[in-house]
This record gives sequence, structure tokens and C-alpha cells, in this order.
Amino acid sequence: MAKLILRFGNSVVKEVVVGQNGIRIGRSPDNGLMIDNPAVSTHHARIFPGTSSWLILEDLGSMNGTFVNGQRVKSVTLKPGDCVTIGKHSILAADSREIFGFLAATPAVPKLNETVMLGTQERCELLQRIAAEGENAQIAPARLKVPTLVVRKGKARRREYTLTDQLTVIGKSAMATVKLCGWFAPNVAAQINRRGGDDYYVGSAGTVPSVNGYPITCPTKLQSGDVIEFAKVKLEFVYRD
Repeated sequence: MAKLILRFGNSVVKEVVVGQNGIRIGRSPDNGLMIDNPAVSTHHARIFPGTSSWLILEDLGSMNGTFVNGQRVKSVTLKPGDCVTIGKHSILAADSREIFGFLAATPAVPKLNETVMLGTQERCELLQRIAAEGENAQIAPARLKVPTLVVRKGKARRREYTLTDQLTVIGKSAMATVKLCGWFAPNVAAQINRRGGDDYYVGSAGTVPSVNGYPITCPTKLQSGDVIEFAKVKLEFVYRD
């Protein structure tokens, strides 16, 4: 079941399910997903199920544009984990089965005998259950892999950030998860989306980041050890045991 999660900064404003007829987004109250903000057009965009794709996003001739993973679009297919930006709000396209299916399928604390890559709510709740269960959880050493951003250069509030959300925003704005510091730090520099099970993609936002020295023009899948650079900041993406 596809749903849209409307966020402003770090707060979730509303969640709506995408039905067969789709959802129209805009400032007017007659929209299925209303965003009361002057930067949003009366009828700004719409999202509806595709015949051969999961969801389709169409901009309805909005004044300020519609952005997906940092790129302005007119019409584009969406995948679970994609982030739509309209004005100062972000909309996460999510498949509820993908987000919550792991927990529904594993009510007991699992005994992990092979490498498992987890993210978002599953990882947080699993770690809490492991801590409560103690040694009975029987976690094999170096099996639980946790995606992490390590600050190698530049100023940030912490040296390391664990990626626990579907969307990770990097910058110094209030909506940023990875908080940059300094007078010249961009408000929103880049964003990382979790797609599928455990794939992480970095995309441009206020700046054009580079991965391993190469500027990226579209969301790029991250591998452990990849180095993300922008505005005199260097971050390394790694999986922690």
C-alpha cells in the first residue's frame, strides 16, 4: 500500500494513502493533500498509481516547481523512498509493507546467523529488543550492519550519524538530520534516501555533491567506503558492525 508522508522540518504533518484515483497536492482545501504555504500553488501536483510503475508524479504547472530527490521534474515515476519537495515541505513516498513488513514477520527476537542490513524503524526496534533480551538474542559478532555517515572534514554537531530514517537531510537548517555548523555551511546541502530494503542513494539539494571525486547529476547509490564531498565538507558512508 503506497502512502505519502508530509513533513515540515523534522515533524510529520500528515500521512495519506494513495488510492486508485491518486491524490492531488496543493494549497486549496479541495486537494487530497493540502499544504497551506504561500510557496505552494493552488493545485500544485498530483500523484497516482501507474499501469507499469509504482507511482507517477505530475507537476500541474506550478509556479515554484516540484522536486524529486533534489531535481526539478514535470512528470516522473516514483519509487519507495523517493523524496518530493514542494515549497518548504517534503513528501516521502513510502510503501507501508516495506517499512513495517519486517517487524510484522518477526515478532520474536531473531537469532541472526548471517549478515543483515537494516534501516529506519526496524533497526531501532530490533536493537531495543536485543538490548532487552541480552545474551539470549544470540547475535553473531559483526553480523548487524548499521549504515553510518562519518564526518571526515568540515564542522558538524557530531562526528558520526547513524542513518535511521527513510530520508536523511544534510545541512544546517532546522529540517537537517546531519547538522552542519559554520557561517558558510549551506542550509540544505544534500540528502540521502533509503530505497528498497537497504540501498542508500545520495542526491543533490542546495549544492551538487561529489561521490569519490565525481560530481553527481542524479541520485547515486552508495557503497561502504564512498566519500561524499560538498562545500568543504567530506563525509564517508560506512557500515558499522
